[in-house]
Amino acid sequence: MRVELPSLSVLRSAQTAYAHTALTRTVGVGGAETAAIEFGGDDAVVIAGPCAVESREQTLAIAHAVAAAGATLLRGGAFKPRTHPHSFQGLGHEGLAILAEARAATGLPIVTEVMDPRLVGAVGDVADMLQIGSRSMQNYALLREVGARGKPVLLKRGFGNTVEEWIQAAEYLAVEGNHQIVFCERGIRTFADGSYSRSTLDLAAVHAIRELTPYPVIVDPTHAAGRHELVPAQAAAGLAAGAHGLIIEVVAHAADRATALCDGPQAIVPDTLRRIVRLAGTLREAFADTPVTPHPTTPHPAAPQTAAPQHTGAV
Repeated sequence: MRVELPSLSVLRSAQTAYAHTALTRTVGVGGAETAAIEFGGDDAVVIAGPCAVESREQTLAIAHAVAAAGATLLRGGAFKPRTHPHSFQGLGHEGLAILAEARAATGLPIVTEVMDPRLVGAVGDVADMLQIGSRSMQNYALLREVGARGKPVLLKRGFGNTVEEWIQAAEYLAVEGNHQIVFCERGIRTFADGSYSRSTLDLAAVHAIRELTPYPVIVDPTHAAGRHELVPAQAAAGLAAGAHGLIIEVVAHAADRATALCDGPQAIVPDTLRRIVRLAGTLREAFADTPVTPHPTTPHPAAPQTAAPQHTGAV
């Protein structure tokens, strides 16, 4: 089967060093004031932390707990996109300061979401890796601004988007000169109605990204599952499918799920994270050589290029 895509620089077929091999284009994060982490290498990367930065005490407690459990990066939302406009939206700039403190305390690089092109400067001053969330995957002004910032990018798949649309979103980063891209499969909408899972984790998409592009791809079992008890199995399935790592939400104690301001029921506790980290190393080693055949693509005429908007900077 051939996949129809425009001529894109992010395709494996467009990059001479990767066109005829199954090699992964590694992405490095951190290394100056934090540990140096490599996506796409021999080791599985495990990003863990709170869904949202709710307070200094909560964030630092979870940061220390995930570091002790073996996580390699710290996640946490300072700015949170929420379906309901009156739900907790994060602490904003105060949250960024808390994340910076957590990084200094643990040595873990920070990955956090940026939602607004005007905030790329402020978030980029703190984050070691910028996250494009599922809802923002087709926010093209944001993608261009983040690409121009030049920092590694975690690009989540939109929950209603195809693999082809996801790859074309990555091209917006690449046209700004940024190829430090890590894809993240976080589940898509199917017939799941929340009664047994939140979304459907599309493991075939993990393989498709590895075939069609040379970039690392990780899995978010938390948002796909929607229930903490399903996270370990979905994490294992993602790694067995060839994912290079995981991103997982964590609470300090089981009782905190009831009081969390964002997505408490799907967050695991540090002891569960520790087991997943141990399993991740084993599964990554076992499935690192999962066969990947460079996928043939059939180019079709791309739309005429329009001038890129001016970068807006920070607010």
